[in-house]
Amino acid sequence: MKPVFSNESSVGGRLLLFGGIALALILVGQRLDFMAPVRTQLSLVAAPFYWVVDVPSKMLSEFSDMLSTRSELMDDNERLRAESLILNAKLQKYIELRAENVRLRELMNSAERLNDTVVVAEVVAVASDPNRHQLVVDKGSRDGAFVGQPVIDATGLLGQIIEVGLLQSRVLLITDSAHALPVRVSRNGLRAIAEGTGLIDELTLTHVAATTDIQVGDLLVSSGLGGRFPGGYPVGEVTDVSIDPGQPFAEVRARPMAQLDRSRNVLLVFSEQKSEE
Repeated sequence: MKPVFSNESSVGGRLLLFGGIALALILVGQRLDFMAPVRTQLSLVAAPFYWVVDVPSKMLSEFSDMLSTRSELMDDNERLRAESLILNAKLQKYIELRAENVRLRELMNSAERLNDTVVVAEVVAVASDPNRHQLVVDKGSRDGAFVGQPVIDATGLLGQIIEVGLLQSRVLLITDSAHALPVRVSRNGLRAIAEGTGLIDELTLTHVAATTDIQVGDLLVSSGLGGRFPGGYPVGEVTDVSIDPGQPFAEVRARPMAQLDRSRNVLLVFSEQKSEE
């Protein structure tokens, strides 16, 4: 009867033999160069296996980086969107400040051309009734404002103060149907009365003879008659002259020079005569 463990012993012996040979080759290969070509060939053969083994690790690392990059991009996008909104709001404010600066510069340039003393006022309210062309400015008796005081903007005569409070005053615009002022045609000195029509962009001249020398495009300025408005302020520009052969008077319409529905800053005029009083 053969021993049961004879084959197992032979297998174990072979493993020990091959292991010893491998260890000997390793030790010898580290000290001798003749094993270098063998190691090179083995490294070439093993390279694909190393690459395959490393693929899952690389994919996991790249996926993690991708998630991190996407999260960072989303955060940056939200931050940039918020900054954009803030910058747009500031830009709108800067645009308004620039426009206001231009208006004030035009207003002060207009004031420099005048011989009268002026005070800058800001429009703080307008009449809610469309049939009443009035507005409120932030200057009152404390600032020297008075009833009947002329009010102008950078382009022409705006109206006059009709009510004065301590801190604010009410202004009647020249286009109000209750307003009238003496004017003259700058080209030839013709005198007339400009009355408001209730339309913000229209004046009418009353009692202008049909034979009068007045033309479309003529500039109307305050005549100074009546002592209410100083002479020489631009009032309007003639836009239409209609003559009916059967009527003694012509129908003359004019467009106000002042920006009645857009002016934010105006000038209160203190004439030399009023200052002396």
